Amino acid sequence: MNSDHFDAMSALSLSRRDTLAFLAAGSATLALPAYARDSVAPSSTPGNAAPLDRIAWRLLQSDPEQATSLGVDKGAHARLRAQLKDRSPAGVARIAAMLREDLQQVEAVDAAGLDPATRTSMAVVASAYRTALDGFALPYGDVAVGGWRNTPYVVIQNVGAYLDTPRFLDADHPVQNSEDAEAYLARLAAMAGQLDGELERMRAAGAMGLVPPDVLLDRTITQMRQTITGARRGDLAQSLARRATAFPGDWDKRAQQTVTRAVLPALERQLAELEAQRARATSDAGMRARPQGEAYYAWALRAATTTARTPDEVHALGQEELAALHARMEPILASLGYTKGTVGERMAALGRDPRFRFPNNDAGRAEIIALMQAKIAFIRTRLPDAFRTLVPGRLEIRRLPLAEEAGAPNAYGGPGSIDGSTPGKIWLNLGDTDRHTRFSVATLGFHEGIPGHVWQGEYANRLPLVRSVLSFNAYSEGWALYAEQLGDELGAYEDDPVGRLGYLQSLAFRACRMVVDTGLHARGWTRERAIEWFASSNGSGVPEVTAEVERYCSWPGQACGYKMGHSEILRQRDRAKAKLGTRYDLRDFDQAVVEGGNVPLDVLAENVERYVANA
Repeated sequence: MNSDHFDAMSALSLSRRDTLAFLAAGSATLALPAYARDSVAPSSTPGNAAPLDRIAWRLLQSDPEQATSLGVDKGAHARLRAQLKDRSPAGVARIAAMLREDLQQVEAVDAAGLDPATRTSMAVVASAYRTALDGFALPYGDVAVGGWRNTPYVVIQNVGAYLDTPRFLDADHPVQNSEDAEAYLARLAAMAGQLDGELERMRAAGAMGLVPPDVLLDRTITQMRQTITGARRGDLAQSLARRATAFPGDWDKRAQQTVTRAVLPALERQLAELEAQRARATSDAGMRARPQGEAYYAWALRAATTTARTPDEVHALGQEELAALHARMEPILASLGYTKGTVGERMAALGRDPRFRFPNNDAGRAEIIALMQAKIAFIRTRLPDAFRTLVPGRLEIRRLPLAEEAGAPNAYGGPGSIDGSTPGKIWLNLGDTDRHTRFSVATLGFHEGIPGHVWQGEYANRLPLVRSVLSFNAYSEGWALYAEQLGDELGAYEDDPVGRLGYLQSLAFRACRMVVDTGLHARGWTRERAIEWFASSNGSGVPEVTAEVERYCSWPGQACGYKMGHSEILRQRDRAKAKLGTRYDLRDFDQAVVEGGNVPLDVLAENVERYVANA
């Protein structure tokens, strides 16, 4: 990281003059077209640049991959395109020190002198940094600064450079000229350092008694071996060579030499450590069985929900939400002739109906993608009824890399770059098409893509840069569930009761998550009990639920943010309706929520209150 930035920030004092400069600079940032924003270099002179802009760039310097994904690794920041995040203990310590410095600067600002939008941005930074610093104070784990992927395990079935970096290099790192290709090679060489940095932390955590559950290690070892096999086969090199045909260079050979000499040995060192930990692993699934696990889970749950709800409260709320959703599903199932058994049992029977399954082959995989594309195309035509201002919604739907499928959820998605050059993506897990049904694909597309994560992220990309960098799990996932609900409200399931059941089952699925996550980590549930309860309660397939439960073991708390966030958005909508009466308009509410950006739930309430007051 650039030491000049550290020196400048250490000297920075947020005076009244700085605040006024921030306001002017912040307005200028918003007025710039998105493609030009990356060319605005932060000044080292206090008062001449927005403090929040400085904070954003310092954070991006610690996470160069995100700078590339946002499309801002250009101009004065072009060097970031050849760098990777430092995942070593020293790298983690530097990030924590940076957060402490910057939080001190933000807390020194008199918020009373700021306009509402700037006040919101300051609150977002303060909340994200305080939560992250509490996580860094714990003795182990990966802390997502303004993100959702907090985990006690540095390398596991869905976390680690062995998965993240190959996927990032193939999907997000641009290769448009020889400079991009050289940057790819530099990042490939740096991957070995990432892996060894993680290895150091794995060993330290293992020495204090933190060993992942045996089943997670089994999946991780299998995936690590697949990554190693792919690297030997040339997958990492071919990704570069395939895209670098328009300009001369021995890209394939140079990339494979780096893989062979540096990356493969580092992967094999991680594999050896995983195998050593497997010999000591137990089947205990939750954090309660791990050193300082109760404290870790309390933090993880707070980070995921942006509330102070206890595990017992979240557990009970999940059960209440599930009962309410099943009451809505009951009459629809009865109208379709499914009258016997619990709602979960009847949904399981519906899911086994061949009419709603896909062939478990490449033709079936192509059909899933085509159906999702068609459903998203339909919902685009209805979005003017839900929003005043529309973003482009640039989107690709891709299959997850094969090495990742076994340990991954059904899908995940996110927005593309700020400048629009890289579209948003939905990554679909298509290893087993039985994970998907014809009545679940539309809802999944609305959640991950339009008007869910990809759509919301494009609005965030129009805000000051720091707001594109920082996000909150409860808002992100709450919005994505709200996007599923908009799909229903905008007509996606007219004359399609089975599709509506799929949507309601999706909401019930997230209520089940609250019960299962807290059961695993605070109540001592076994993995097997969690799988059985989940599958029988919601009627979901066992392969899908198994991957879900194992995900909760590696991402404690994260799964609870979905329904908590969704319920809060609905509570705020009901409040707006009650206060505005005939002046209420769905388009205005949705615009206020999405344009307010990704925020903690208490800040969401403030944003809605401001919208109501100005309506």
